[in-house]
Amino acid sequence: MDRFSIEELNLMCIYDTGTRSRLIAGLEKIALELAPEDEELAELVQSALKKLMAMSDQEYEELTLVEYVIAF
Repeated sequence: MDRFSIEELNLMCIYDTGTRSRLIAGLEKIALELAPEDEELAELVQSALKKLMAMSDQEYEELTLVEYVIAF
């Protein structure tokens, strides 16, 4: 399986819902809502989805998705 890019990991952190299947569902929903001018984001979402669908739940659980919160 291809490794996730930094951009894909960032996207996954934003939409992470705790499980691979819920993350896939969330990204699929976002993909349907993107405007035609969001082509770059659409490609990123599709790339992440392809990799997520190719992995097992156990492989997903081994990923470290960390959300960074910056306080101003």
